[in-house]
Amino acid sequence: MPIVIELDKILAERGMRSNELAQAIGITTANLSILKTGKAKAVRFSTLEAICKVLDCMPGDIIKFHS
Repeated sequence: MPIVIELDKILAERGMRSNELAQAIGITTANLSILKTGKAKAVRFSTLEAICKVLDCMPGDIIKFHS
């Protein structure tokens, strides 16, 4: 798939665990796992915004397009 989610990389750079992020943005760890593994069919802008606020990053830092 040409769209890749690099959330693990950003979490590692910030020294944050997945469960901490899930709690901070108000979603379940299972739903965050689906997003992290690239199995999500969609992501809400509100969720993406919350992730970016907590991790102090831009959407392009998390979502990459590889051709």
